[in-house]
Amino acid sequence: MNSARLVKGALVTAAATAVCHSLMYAGYGWARDARADSPNTILAGGFEFALVTAASWILMPLLLWAGLRLTREKGAALLVLGGGFGWLLISGYFIDDIDRAGGHMPIPALLAYVLLGTALAGAGAGAGRD
Repeated sequence: MNSARLVKGALVTAAATAVCHSLMYAGYGWARDARADSPNTILAGGFEFALVTAASWILMPLLLWAGLRLTREKGAALLVLGGGFGWLLISGYFIDDIDRAGGHMPIPALLAYVLLGTALAGAGAGAGRD
């Protein structure tokens, strides 16, 4: 494995994770505010919650792909597909942790995701061109 590609994969995955986690943190606050503004409305804040969740799940693979392209790496398909699916799983599993006021995903879970992205970036080195 190319060590430079592993470092790039780790940095790209860490940056994408920070962006998507921050989006969910701020967006779920927006959903909680919408719920608080309309406490008697059924599904108040539901639209905001769904919009933020979908945005995070769509944004992650795009950020992973763009990050590897910006670092002049080719063969990002494994990272994009595996990283996107991994983010869907990990953020879905810890969605209640992020949704509570002041909540975040556990640091070990975020580190595990970055390690997964690093491994996928390294494994995708011989996968060919995008």
